[in-house]
Amino acid sequence: MANLNPVTTAREFDLARDSLRQLNLYLHRSAAGEGISHISVQNPDGAHSIAVGLDAALDVHIHGHVGYYVAGMNQHASVTVHGNAGPGAGENMMSGRLHVKGFASTAAGASAHGGLLIIDGDASLRCGISLKGADIVVGGSVGSFSAFMAQAGRMVICGDAEDALGDSLYEAVIYVRGKVRSLGADARFEPMTDTDRAAVTSLLAAAGRSDDPAEFKRIASAKSLYHWHADANQEY
Repeated sequence: MANLNPVTTAREFDLARDSLRQLNLYLHRSAAGEGISHISVQNPDGAHSIAVGLDAALDVHIHGHVGYYVAGMNQHASVTVHGNAGPGAGENMMSGRLHVKGFASTAAGASAHGGLLIIDGDASLRCGISLKGADIVVGGSVGSFSAFMAQAGRMVICGDAEDALGDSLYEAVIYVRGKVRSLGADARFEPMTDTDRAAVTSLLAAAGRSDDPAEFKRIASAKSLYHWHADANQEY
């Protein structure tokens, strides 16, 4: 006998009708318990803090542009923005995945500890600032001071980079395909190894890209800022 009451595994919210609070409460308190795995969000209209702090393996698709902090503090969830994202996309992400199909504003992936942030278009200033272990793949270019004080993790930039890329870099590694206007303090180009090429190949594949890993350059820390020296007259 046919199942007359099939199990529903999807839910749609329309922010032209439903409130942002209703959406976020559902994502936090109800979706996983109801066995809902796919949530579609229509008409976000630049709303801030959509899908922040998720801690379940949800698949959230946002159809339109979003404001500040989309998918911030994410754990386990996969969030896709079919549009552009405002400042702080994926900020402090712990695990999971955020895919911005358009462009991202300032500080995308700031302080992200884990997971994968994919930006198909360009990213603005300070992409990956204070990165703490996540991976970031940018299909376009990045603005100035990207990866500033990045402590751990990897960033792949398929386009160009503006001024002060990797300023005060620690253990994070940057791979860039295009032109770099300038490197920040203590950042330097280093030879690509087989391990680097394998890492770039894996990250590009995870982002669904087909760029040639052989065209990327490695940027890492010269480690001269790791310790303060009294005789440096604070000139670094």
